[in-house]
Amino acid sequence: MTTPVTKDVSVALTFDFDAMSLWIGTFGMNSPSALSRGEFCAVGARRILSVLENARVPATFYIPGHTAYAFPKTCRAVVEAGHEVGHHGWVHENPVSVTPEREREIMALGLQALNDVMGIRPTGYRSPAWDNGPKTLELLLANGFEYESSMMGNDFEPYWCRIGDGWSADGKWVWGKPVDMVEIPVAWHLDDFPLFEYVPLKNTVNQAVATPREVLQMWKDEFDYLYDRIGTGLFAPTMHPQVIGRGHRMLLLEEFIDYAQSKPGVKFTTMTDYARRWRAGKTPSLPADAEA
Repeated sequence: MTTPVTKDVSVALTFDFDAMSLWIGTFGMNSPSALSRGEFCAVGARRILSVLENARVPATFYIPGHTAYAFPKTCRAVVEAGHEVGHHGWVHENPVSVTPEREREIMALGLQALNDVMGIRPTGYRSPAWDNGPKTLELLLANGFEYESSMMGNDFEPYWCRIGDGWSADGKWVWGKPVDMVEIPVAWHLDDFPLFEYVPLKNTVNQAVATPREVLQMWKDEFDYLYDRIGTGLFAPTMHPQVIGRGHRMLLLEEFIDYAQSKPGVKFTTMTDYARRWRAGKTPSLPADAEA
């Protein structure tokens, strides 16, 4: 008799509740039409909260301070429903685009807003635009964060963040020092925004044309690889209420949750809970393939 293979796969549904901050801070837009796309974020967030409640699954919401002040009732509803809230900047600024001094101010503004509106001190961070500045990790360590989720050095398994990586076009790669900060990796193909959204920019246009059916199949295939071929790890898509919250895309979210829940051994988790579980018994180290 064949012994069944035990699966240990987790799903962390993550939502970047950017609202108007995305259009103001990242895209620098002043059009009321563009800002109204962010306003829809609250509508989408309420729909998402209803789906999560019906499915009885937890999630993690990354909320800029600007959003917390703009939609306090909706943000408090996230916490009241038992979901995690992570830091996501002040007005969705890319850390690479600001000075270290301004990045410290942004960190403080975001922390103050999350405390003022929801009474929380987050343990997780996701960088707006998935970019970290040269001092971002030091700032996160100084502020007591346990994990961050902005980089792409793995897909289904966290790893330790590093300070001091070195590189140049004519020199060797230099591995930095691993630090006590868990990285939960992200991926563009698991992000709804570039797949679905039309964004006119100065010199180009992000004219996404994917349909929910196409994206659902891609996410299922990615999940199946984790579940069938690896058998242990974390599947963590990135979604935005102003994107996934549109009616036809909500069906994608509902169907993916149903699909994952149908698989034996699959658990839904918050990002902090998974980071704590992963780090248990480990100490900061370089990736195994980096060791001599």
